Amino acid sequence: MTPRMRGGPLALLLSVLATAAPAGSLVATDEAGAEIARFDVAEGAGWCVLWNHSVQGFPVTDCYENREGRMVLTRSRQPDFAAGLGHIPGRGQQVSDGQGGYWILGIDEPVPGNAYVLRPGAGPVDHRLQVGDRTVSLSAVAARQRVRIELRKD
Repeated sequence: MTPRMRGGPLALLLSVLATAAPAGSLVATDEAGAEIARFDVAEGAGWCVLWNHSVQGFPVTDCYENREGRMVLTRSRQPDFAAGLGHIPGRGQQVSDGQGGYWILGIDEPVPGNAYVLRPGAGPVDHRLQVGDRTVSLSAVAARQRVRIELRKD
C-alpha cells in the first residue's frame, strides 16, 4: 500500500466522522448578552437544567440533547406532583424513578429556535446547568434575571 493510499482513506474517514457529528455549544447569557456559561455539546450529547422546587424544595431535572444541531427536550425527573409539575398525557411516558418520584421519558420535543429564556430563582431554588460532571449555577450569577439558554452550532 502506498503512503497516498494509507493517508487518503484515513483522511476521508476522519473527515466523514467530523461532519457526521456536528459540534455545538450550549451558551447561557444574561439580560445584557454577557456570557454566563459555555459548554461544548457534541452531537448526541446531553445536558440538564436542575433546580429545587420553590415550594417543596426537592430537586427537579429537565434534560436535553443535541440532535443534529437541534436542542431537544428528552426527559424530566419530578419527585412529586407538586405545584407546576406533572405529566401531560401524550407528552412522553411517565415511569417510576424507584424513589417515590417519576421520570417522564421520550418527550422528544425540539425547542423552537434552539433557545429559551429562563428566569433563575434566587436562594434555595438554585437553577443550574449540568453538562457531564460540570455544573454552573445560573442563580448564583443571574437570580431573577432573564437568562437565555441556547444551543449554537459551531
